[in-house]
Amino acid sequence: MNAMTQLKAAEARESAVEVKDLGIQYGSLDVMKSMDLAIARGEFLVLLGPSGCGKSTLLNAIAGLLDVSEGEIWISGRNVTWAEPAERGIGMVFQSYALYPRMTVAENLSFGLRMTKTPKAEIERRVAAAAKLLQLEPLLKRRPGELSGGQRQRVAIGRALVREVDVFLFDEPLSNLDAKLRAELRVEIKKLHQELGNTMIYVTHDQIEAMTLADRIAVMRGGVIQQLDAPAEVYARPRNLFVAGFIGSPAMNFIEGQIIAGAGAPVFEAAGVRVPLERYGFQSAASARSATLGVRPEHVSIRPGEYAFEAEAPVEVVEPMGADTLVWTRFADRAFSIRTDGERRFQVGETIRFSFDPARASLFDTASGERL
Repeated sequence: MNAMTQLKAAEARESAVEVKDLGIQYGSLDVMKSMDLAIARGEFLVLLGPSGCGKSTLLNAIAGLLDVSEGEIWISGRNVTWAEPAERGIGMVFQSYALYPRMTVAENLSFGLRMTKTPKAEIERRVAAAAKLLQLEPLLKRRPGELSGGQRQRVAIGRALVREVDVFLFDEPLSNLDAKLRAELRVEIKKLHQELGNTMIYVTHDQIEAMTLADRIAVMRGGVIQQLDAPAEVYARPRNLFVAGFIGSPAMNFIEGQIIAGAGAPVFEAAGVRVPLERYGFQSAASARSATLGVRPEHVSIRPGEYAFEAEAPVEVVEPMGADTLVWTRFADRAFSIRTDGERRFQVGETIRFSFDPARASLFDTASGERL
């Protein structure tokens, strides 16, 4: 074993899953190139992004469901780049339940163990443990057709759990469920991770799932990780315009303008509006350039005097959302949304005064899209 191989092996032992210099091609098309990703033992990592961003491709490569063109995949200290899926020590839960309709819940849970000739007593122990954890005990004698969508997905999760592996892979497991069931299963998956402490890699395009479940989120676009951070950091300090626009509901407000930098504090200027930036945390020295200011609707206040910077404009649209109300107005000649208390009533055409703290805003270089 040469020095480089020894180094890679040592690095992989520190992580539950490690992807090194991974490349994937479909014909002559590079869908992923030089991907590096290390996932700690016991971590819940969410791969988040729009359709076609490469998140399921990466998950399938880790699972061994597609061949890689270059690079290595390590799981639990072993190089499994060319190992079969069954040899990788993983459990996988798919978007489709894929349950056997003529088998009971107990038989579905035990099927994989029976195929590998696991001793009967061990099968019974594992099925009982998974059923208790997932609250499936009253359903063990039922068939899939007698279960709700949420119950069927719990059986699919249980089928992975009985393998008692260190790494679980979830490929959009809740996307076929309605909103209420998604919320319920989300809580169950989070509790499951807290109880088991296993490493979990979870693919979704739903940012709410990502923000509520993840220890870290990998936001992907075009086969490239745009930002890999804790949910709070991705939300508060998006690394670029893509991440800023993708994370957050309602979406972040964007205003294109200029940074005016001189002897005094820098200022953002757009359509005659000037926003002081002395409280903004620039990543490097502020310089004059074209920039885009991003402000989240929930960071805008309509309480007088809350922040030093204020503006006023007429209400154009009101969207009641129950606990919250989304108010649309204009700022720097652009549509601008404000998320506020649902009990406050607004009339279209009335003038409101609003303010925000520039320290909580985001500034991006307009040309590169990178955070300033």
